[in-house]
Amino acid sequence: MSRRVAFVSGASRGIGAESAVALARAGFDVAITARTLDAGEAYDHVGKVAPLPGSLRATAAAIEAEGGKALCLQADILDPAAVDQAAQSALEEFGRIDLLFNNAIYQGAGNQERVLELTPGQLRAIYQGNVLTPLALVQRFLPTMLKQSGSTIINMLSGTAFIDPPAPADQGGWGFAYPSSKAALQRLAGALRSEYPESGLRILNTEPGLVVTELMKASGIDEGVLGRFSPTPASSIAAVIAWLADNDPSEEWQGQPCMRGPAMAEELGLLDVPSFLPEAT
Repeated sequence: MSRRVAFVSGASRGIGAESAVALARAGFDVAITARTLDAGEAYDHVGKVAPLPGSLRATAAAIEAEGGKALCLQADILDPAAVDQAAQSALEEFGRIDLLFNNAIYQGAGNQERVLELTPGQLRAIYQGNVLTPLALVQRFLPTMLKQSGSTIINMLSGTAFIDPPAPADQGGWGFAYPSSKAALQRLAGALRSEYPESGLRILNTEPGLVVTELMKASGIDEGVLGRFSPTPASSIAAVIAWLADNDPSEEWQGQPCMRGPAMAEELGLLDVPSFLPEAT
């Protein structure tokens, strides 16, 4: 039996990289996208141009160590042509996509701006990365997925899309732009379910809670946020993603607009899952 194929965006580090390798362990070949192809490449991360740990090639090596085939596809989620080419390359290489994990997010100016400081350009970039690019990938893969049985789309959201901030963005809370983009993406699942009710296509929303990422470490972790929310390891969220690839969540979870990753990890006994990545990435 041939291996299934997953497409994971934002897979050079963090939840995306961990999930790509977890899916390989679960029996998937994986097409992975991100800006960082090789270790040491420097990009603008929230106003700081500097390299961060992780790369597509490192993730690919970990996928291959699990017995999966990896396809590295360098693409910036703000570049529609590059995203479309990545999707086309994945289809040409594998001929199918069984699981799409829309994980990548825009990481730049505007995410933590107060309302009066937010510019139209920042908002456009956030919506391009967090709404239009995930939608474009769904539109690109959907015709192929509908011809298959048991295809799955998982959209990574954020708990901030559903609750008001406890404080301003610069005081341990969050702003308007990022949560609103995730709230917009949340509506995609319901629309797809209503349009393709008998297709067998599964469309799932989940959110990771607070995960301390490489970017957060590099830019400085907001102590106000850490004081209000308990972090969850990226590997635990990745284990939930891999579980969802093969299992239907309970009716209780399915009845919610977004499944809480940390709560699911606790329920499934996945909170202490070690990293799927080797130490040197």
